[in-house]
Amino acid sequence: MPNHKIDVGSILTNLPLFRQLGPDDVAHLTQGCRELRPQKGEIVFQKGDPSNGFYVVAHGQIKLAFPSTHGAEKVVEIIGPGQSFGEAVMFMEKPYPVFAQALADSLLLHISKQALFEAIEHDSSFARKMLAGLSIRLHSLIQDVEAYSSLSGAQRLVGYLLQNEGAANGALEVELRASKQVIASRLNLTPETFSRILHHLTEAGLIHVEGPRITIPDVEALRRYER
Repeated sequence: MPNHKIDVGSILTNLPLFRQLGPDDVAHLTQGCRELRPQKGEIVFQKGDPSNGFYVVAHGQIKLAFPSTHGAEKVVEIIGPGQSFGEAVMFMEKPYPVFAQALADSLLLHISKQALFEAIEHDSSFARKMLAGLSIRLHSLIQDVEAYSSLSGAQRLVGYLLQNEGAANGALEVELRASKQVIASRLNLTPETFSRILHHLTEAGLIHVEGPRITIPDVEALRRYER
C-alpha cells in the first residue's frame, strides 16, 4: 500500500460509526487519531497488551485470534473496512484478550481513549451508536456459540457462504477474503474438515471452487443442504 498522506477526517466521516458526527467532533477525533499501516502478516497488538484506544479499519483486513502453544490458533473475528475493534476492552480498561494480525496490507486508524470520551460527552448519539455496534458484535458471538453447539460443520460452512446473500436466488459468486485455514478456524473447523466439506459440496454440484472464488449455481439448493 502506498505510504501517501491521507485525509483522516474524510475517512472518519465516511465510516458508519462516525457518519452522523458534526465537523467539530470529527476534527477533534482526528487530533486524537494516528495512522497505522501494518503489512500482511504483521502483528498489530499481542494478547496481554494494554489498551488506550480502539481501531478502525479504513482499508485491508485484520484477524483477531487466541494464540495457541500448539500452533493451532483460534480465530475469533475477521475485521474488514468500515469496521472497528477494541472498543469493549478499552471501556473495561483490561489488556487485550486476543492478538490482532493483518491478513492483508492495511490502513488502520487508532482513536485515543481521551478523544473518544470527549466526543461521547459532547454528543450522546455517538455513545448510542457505539453501544449498538457492540451489541451487534455480542449478538454475533452468541450466534457463533449456538452454531458451534447445534450445527454440523457443513451447515456452518454453508451459513458462512450465504451470510451476505440476502434474499438472492439463482447463482451467486462468493470471494473468500481470507485463507481457507483462517476461515476454518473462524468456523471452529480443522482445515482438513473444511477442505473435505468443500469437496463434498463440489461433488454434489452445489458449488464450484476456483482458488478463492466460489460459485454457487443455485442458492436455494445450497440453502436446503442438510436443513
